[in-house]
Amino acid sequence: MAARGGGAEDSFNVLDLVENAKKQPWWRKVFGPSSGSSAEKYNVATQLLIGGVTGWCTGFIFQKVGKLAATAVGGGFFLLQIANHTGYIKVDWKLVERDMNKAKQQLKFHSSGNKMSPEVKSRVDKKQFQPVY
Repeated sequence: MAARGGGAEDSFNVLDLVENAKKQPWWRKVFGPSSGSSAEKYNVATQLLIGGVTGWCTGFIFQKVGKLAATAVGGGFFLLQIANHTGYIKVDWKLVERDMNKAKQQLKFHSSGNKMSPEVKSRVDKKQFQPVY
């Protein structure tokens, strides 16, 4: 084999790492290259720490949002009850009964094939509908 000389074939390109790092976005600097899975980039302790912190933050946020939503829904029902009690809301029970009888007749018409379960059929046959819990 012939020995290589120091000719034009051995020229190399110089890469300036400082300039290359300045061009990268900040998340690449923090998290590194996106090639490879997180199991290869971080050890187990780091993965557990990152998962625990993100899980805690997610739970904290959902707890606050859930409390806010429950308060809004409960407050809405509370205001509706106050409005009903003070007379701002009046229910025409005759109209409600007429609409319920109309719905009952439609249910009877559509259930002529006896496709309803006995529980639903007994509720339809009653004069008043009561919620089942």
